[in-house]
Amino acid sequence: MIENFETVLLIVLVCVALALIGLVLIQQGKGADAGASFGGGASQTVFGSAGSGNFLTKSSWLLAAIFFVICVALAYIAREKASGGEFDFTSEPEAAVEQVIETDVPQYQEEPAETTGDVPAAPQAAAEAGDAAVDKAESEAPESTPVAPVE
Repeated sequence: MIENFETVLLIVLVCVALALIGLVLIQQGKGADAGASFGGGASQTVFGSAGSGNFLTKSSWLLAAIFFVICVALAYIAREKASGGEFDFTSEPEAAVEQVIETDVPQYQEEPAETTGDVPAAPQAAAEAGDAAVDKAESEAPESTPVAPVE
């Protein structure tokens, strides 16, 4: 019974949403009234010379209220389905139990951090090779001659 009611509410919600979108799109802006007072053709509407603002505004408010009521009803139904029919605000939520599943896939295990900085430590062999390359580059660098300032 709840599933049928939920389906009906979802269909009504989609119809109300589409109607609300349509109503908002056909409403005229605040500046449209100024042009109509100077003889614009916008004053000759289906709703008469008084304009359609009042009817469309009230219809938009009504559809928005229906939309929110249906959303709250659907949230309540979803809560009922998720909790198995229990709806109690006073009880504490149950602690989730993590299940350990045996698998053939190796699991990642974090290694303890050896440094406290943000920069990761380089492996020892790479660090020694890098130091040797820096020493070699410094010994092969040409001597720089001082440049006199230009006056």
